[in-house]
Amino acid sequence: MNRTEVNSGVRIGALMTALLAACVAFQLNASMLSPALVGIARELDTDDATVDLSQTMFFTTAALFSVFLPRLSDIVGRKRVLTAMLAVMLVGTVVAALATNIEMLFVGRIIQGVSGPVVPITLLMLRSEIADPKRYGAMMGLVTAVNGGIAGVDAFVGGWLVTNHGFRSVFWMMAAVTAVAALFVLWWAPDSRPSKGTRMDWWGVLPLVVSIAALLTAFNEAGNLSAANGLVVAGCVIISLVAFRIFWAVENRVAEPLVTTAVLRRRSTWALSITTLLTLTGVFAVVNGLVVSLAQNADAGFDMEADVASLAFLTPYAIVGWIVGPFAGRLAPTLGYLKVLRTGLVGSVAATVIMALVGVHSMPVLIAATVLIGITYAGIGNIMLNGLGIVLSPKENPGFLPGLNAASFNLGAGLSFVILPAFQVIGSPAGSSSTSGYAIGLLIGAGITAAALAVSFLIPKPVTAEVGTAPEDGLDGADTNPIFTAG
Repeated sequence: MNRTEVNSGVRIGALMTALLAACVAFQLNASMLSPALVGIARELDTDDATVDLSQTMFFTTAALFSVFLPRLSDIVGRKRVLTAMLAVMLVGTVVAALATNIEMLFVGRIIQGVSGPVVPITLLMLRSEIADPKRYGAMMGLVTAVNGGIAGVDAFVGGWLVTNHGFRSVFWMMAAVTAVAALFVLWWAPDSRPSKGTRMDWWGVLPLVVSIAALLTAFNEAGNLSAANGLVVAGCVIISLVAFRIFWAVENRVAEPLVTTAVLRRRSTWALSITTLLTLTGVFAVVNGLVVSLAQNADAGFDMEADVASLAFLTPYAIVGWIVGPFAGRLAPTLGYLKVLRTGLVGSVAATVIMALVGVHSMPVLIAATVLIGITYAGIGNIMLNGLGIVLSPKENPGFLPGLNAASFNLGAGLSFVILPAFQVIGSPAGSSSTSGYAIGLLIGAGITAAALAVSFLIPKPVTAEVGTAPEDGLDGADTNPIFTAG
């Protein structure tokens, strides 16, 4: 091995360390808090649904900033933007740790949400350093597997901390990891600015963010079901549509748009985003919300402490995802990203149905189904959705599709915590011994994930990222088919 190869290996190793640290810091904000939600409700004297709203706020903010920060990183530098996001996340974590009421916790979680596009920016940085599809797939799988949990350690430690030291200790742990991650990125991550010299389209950013925020507000209100205010829902939908129409008009007029309308019409843009949104809505709150809540429910569930529930459910879920992720990433360029994705979605639907029909009454079955969804979603589906956002991104605007896809991840995660727990609370209210709410919530999650599977057949093949393939029907990763054209 010559000196060039050694230096290259050292550079990639240092980059991977920095990127993994950044992804770990972000993931702790998303998953480490799951076993603490019940404890937060108790300590801040509120209910589970209100605490779940803090999760929705985090993912909502993450979705809004994911829309434009990856594109901004193309222009001003990915290392600079990633470091800034980690710094802001650190501030929000400290605010949440000092929270004395639920409102202050909301503020902290909103600030933390600025870190939303950490994963797509890290994958873009990795893509700029690794050209070989198979090597990139394996590295992508390793980095993205963090999204499923830090090999179960985050869930177990989170449960142990909240049981023994209260929920604030969880946030202090997050703060320490975030500070270390920011330093690693500063020291070891190379910078890349593929769109250097381009002007950021802030006039386009504004109406797009308003559109997404209004749409999510409508979904949040609709999640209240019978208590929802129909006028609020309708008004927010109208605002969202008007704002998006303004965004479309702006993008057709500015010289350097956030994204051209031609890119928005591509199936690689809208079909992937919808698939990601539906997948996360159907899956995310299944394990991180409903299963953990059932495990700790003294009346309808298994009456576990937070740390025991984490060890029994979240830890194996994350461990199998961590193990399977790199293999799924390695296989995707050979077997096909879409085939691997659909395998994961089918398995996720099956696992969720098993939970709903049998697992709510049987702890061994619930644990087994949780492990299965750890394989199919955390280890396969999650990896493929993140990877497709990178390999289908247009060369002229590499940051937009990963950012939009990340927004879909965060929107879906937030909606999941709005929709699924709402049915759980209605069907299995506090003090009730009925598991019907949990079962209904799980079945609705399975149905939404099945819809994601159906939409996935509209996503074009990422030819340039797969080995030994050729364009089908004249299509490639820069799919030019218009909106609503299946091809």
